Amino acid sequence: MQTATVFSFHGGIHPPENKAQSLRLPLGRPSLPNELILPLGQHIGQSSRPLINVGDKVLKGQTIAINNGFLSSFLHAPTSGTIKAIEERPIAHPSGLSDVCIVITPDGEEQWDTLTPLQHWNTLSKTDVLAYLAEMGIVGMGGAGFPTQVKLQGAHKHPLTHFIINAAECEPYITADDMLIREKTIELVLGIEALQHLVEAEQVIIGIEDNKPTAIAELNKVLSDRLSTIQVAVVPTKYPSGGEKQLIQLITGKEVPSGQYPADIGILCQNVGTCVAVHDAIFLGKPLISRFTTLTGDALKAPQNVEVLLGTPINHLLDYAENDSKKLKRLVMGGPMMGFTLDSANVPIVKTSNCVLAASKKELPQPAPEQACIRCGMCEQACPASLLPQQLLWFSKSQELEKAEHYNLFDCIECGACSYVCPSSIPLVQYYRHTKSSIREAREAAVKSDLAKQRFEARKARQDAEAAEKEAKRVARQKASANKTTDSKKVAPKAAPAAAATTATPAGDDSKKLKIDLAIAKTKLKKLQKQLLAAQESEHTEEIGTLQLQANEQEKAVALLEEQLAKAEEQLAKVAASAPAAAAKAPASDELKKAKVDVALSGIKLKKTQKQLAESPDDAELQTKVAGFEKELADAQARLSKLAADAPASSTAPKAAAPKAAVSDELKKAKVDVALLGVKLKKTQKQLADAPDDSELQAKVAGFEKELGEAQARLATLTSQAPAAQPAATANAGDELKKLKIDTAIAKAAVKKVEKALKKAEDLNSPELDTIRQQLQDAQKRADDLEKALANPTTVAPSAAPAASAPASDETARNAEHIKKQKIAAALAKAQINKLNKRLADSPQDADSIQLEITAAKQKQQDAEAQLTKLQAQLTPSQDNTQENR
Repeated sequence: MQTATVFSFHGGIHPPENKAQSLRLPLGRPSLPNELILPLGQHIGQSSRPLINVGDKVLKGQTIAINNGFLSSFLHAPTSGTIKAIEERPIAHPSGLSDVCIVITPDGEEQWDTLTPLQHWNTLSKTDVLAYLAEMGIVGMGGAGFPTQVKLQGAHKHPLTHFIINAAECEPYITADDMLIREKTIELVLGIEALQHLVEAEQVIIGIEDNKPTAIAELNKVLSDRLSTIQVAVVPTKYPSGGEKQLIQLITGKEVPSGQYPADIGILCQNVGTCVAVHDAIFLGKPLISRFTTLTGDALKAPQNVEVLLGTPINHLLDYAENDSKKLKRLVMGGPMMGFTLDSANVPIVKTSNCVLAASKKELPQPAPEQACIRCGMCEQACPASLLPQQLLWFSKSQELEKAEHYNLFDCIECGACSYVCPSSIPLVQYYRHTKSSIREAREAAVKSDLAKQRFEARKARQDAEAAEKEAKRVARQKASANKTTDSKKVAPKAAPAAAATTATPAGDDSKKLKIDLAIAKTKLKKLQKQLLAAQESEHTEEIGTLQLQANEQEKAVALLEEQLAKAEEQLAKVAASAPAAAAKAPASDELKKAKVDVALSGIKLKKTQKQLAESPDDAELQTKVAGFEKELADAQARLSKLAADAPASSTAPKAAAPKAAVSDELKKAKVDVALLGVKLKKTQKQLADAPDDSELQAKVAGFEKELGEAQARLATLTSQAPAAQPAATANAGDELKKLKIDTAIAKAAVKKVEKALKKAEDLNSPELDTIRQQLQDAQKRADDLEKALANPTTVAPSAAPAASAPASDETARNAEHIKKQKIAAALAKAQINKLNKRLADSPQDADSIQLEITAAKQKQQDAEAQLTKLQAQLTPSQDNTQENR
């Protein structure tokens, strides 16, 4: 056995210890109470989820509630009996509020459930052992009750240099850990060895104050007999040496940086109670159903330490320790420095209850009235976290939350040392707690605001899509009405199928809209679940509750949309089934449109997933998704090719039946101009209504009104001059013009997108700057070419274009698509090489394996670039031929 070196930390105080009172009697074991009250939230994080119902019989050690998320824990029956109720009861909490509890009526038989110790635990994987500890309900028993398996998982992020067992117990009056070490020394050492097997720290040190000589002697004896390498660090008695960060500084001389955790600097701390609970779980198969608790205070005639079942009401323990109700003036859960006052003695003992202090009026008098700060600086000298309590007090009083946070308010451990030494009796800790709560509320409000903004943007995008869809339907109806006038006789026999199609259209539109809404809702749910998981892993407790509520609401929204979609599809199926047989056969054009939509959707999904894969090349799940989407896209393209080949045969006859009346290009352009100017005018008028004194907006409105009047006059002139019928070639030219406008808009959007990407890359000084600049040049060139073509619409679709140009155009499009795929493959390979180079710099010990991966990635990049060069060489002649044909 070795003795560890002891350092010091800033500040600290020496209040009266008052520990001898509770050590005069041996360890007590109270009788069973009339009922056990077990809150579902005995730990930090989400409350447990009940597994039992009222009236069920349970055995001692049986699981009665399971974890409800990543940051949660199991709960077990402390004795055999019957479930009396699952209801809200008062609990031990500073707020004095109630919480959902499981109430058990003991049967007095103490009949155990089947105990299953973890055999061969030292040969099992660490994941299996951690899962077993989670099922045993083990949590931290010296602080906030952090689930032990989560804390041990977080310790594996960095190699551990020190594994510290906290046995300091610096708070006055409390002696539960002291008695635990005396009574269960060998169990404590075995539990420490089991945890050391899981964390594999370089050094294991037990930190204990020098006011526990009996416990220190017992520890030294057991460690010497076992020839253990565990060290004992006897630290001087000073409050709060039992604080996690203070004990780390005492034993290692290291200070945990602000905003970080001990695991970030290679240190892990556990309480002695947790170590004993780990021993009982692994070696005996017993879950956490009891703990050592100190009963002390002048109001008790028999103060002592007791091993008490979880859920035991405090009034039962007060009767056991012979409480004098006349002397009892204040009941405190915990110690006098960091404990909180209880409003009632009917609250239960939980996993983190280490002390019940029944104090008389003389023992804990009422605090003196608060006076003005005299700026003596004693609070700064006493602060163990090296903060500036006086500055934080001013910021708290003036509600300057940002400044308080900047002065590291959240590093305050609320030990009460500053309030203890303050000559003005200022309740500094209460001010700090209130300010922390205000900051958390502000953060939650900011999160809710961001979510509201996202919902608003999604709603606006949906409304825009609906408006565009309505406009497209309106144009389609206009074209259909023009076609009907040419041959009313042939339209009449098809009235019934058309009516059926019209009936089915609204249901189909509803189904399509619900699918879009469902996809958006699922995406939001995945994002919230990722944020929740990140918050749980980072132990950001103030965000976990908010994100959990948001995730639950989003899950309900997804379930509702899925139900609505199922009903809509069922209704659509009924309408389709009731339609005549002739209407059941969808026209080839509808199938072709559907196939085109499927190809477009599959392409979008594939591009999005490939972009995610470029950021995380090693993600197996994304690689599987990319492969699946590529297969879906190939199937959709094959189906589209087949339908396109069959389309001419079925559609030639109707087209040859009668020439369609079409509006001239000039007339269409005039209508588009009127519509666009109307939209601009409405938008500007709306802005002017919000700011009626804005002269610039007034000028814009006047300009748009003038332009709209001119466009309407031009439209009226063209309408009066329009011929009754025009050749079919003119209609085709109009379609080409519309397509050209759409292509131009898409090209401009692509230019804006690449400009944003370039700006972001320049800010980050990304190595991809040259590639993005080249992409911007290509996108700008394409947009300029399309704008030139749009400015001269007569060359869009010449009537005498050679028939052979269509196949050449299709071949060019296919080659361009292949080139795009090869560019993506080359970019993915390059991103993977950059990521592997970073890994190589961070992990030189894995240089051989990483170098092999880099070689493979470079080979992929070379193959993709070679294929790209080949395709570009093939594409160049076809482009030249196209230019010659033009």
